Amino acid sequence: MNVVPHHTLAKLLALHRAQKDPRLARRIHGVYLARTGCTCPQVMAATGAARRTVQQWVVRYNRGGLEALVDQPQSGRPTRLTRNREEAFRRRIEHGPTVQDGISTWTGPAVRRLLEREFGRTYSLWGVYDLLRRLGLLRRPSRTAQKRTGR
Repeated sequence: MNVVPHHTLAKLLALHRAQKDPRLARRIHGVYLARTGCTCPQVMAATGAARRTVQQWVVRYNRGGLEALVDQPQSGRPTRLTRNREEAFRRRIEHGPTVQDGISTWTGPAVRRLLEREFGRTYSLWGVYDLLRRLGLLRRPSRTAQKRTGR
């Protein structure tokens, strides 16, 4: 792969190591490896990215340097809970179920009922798990990761 030398190898490696955003660090690492002469399959193996993704990283970097690797803001469906309500929800979950909840531990369906009862929001069960994962309250893999690994 041909990589435009916007940065020296040492600078790319330093940027990769200093990067706090793991997604951007992965992209920089892929470009660094491509710049060192690694083939696309080698970069894929090292980064865990698909062939097309690696190729896109290199194309973006070639066109615009490091700035082109940064995620652009994306529109999407607004959250059902406002950020303030998400914090209240997080505190409620972290404090555990109460006697009024009638359960001893949180499950997906129980959290779903809580969201509807106390926060006035209806979520699908998958939506509940996505919300819990996004707030750092669930350690299970996402639906996308499950589809990739077949679990």
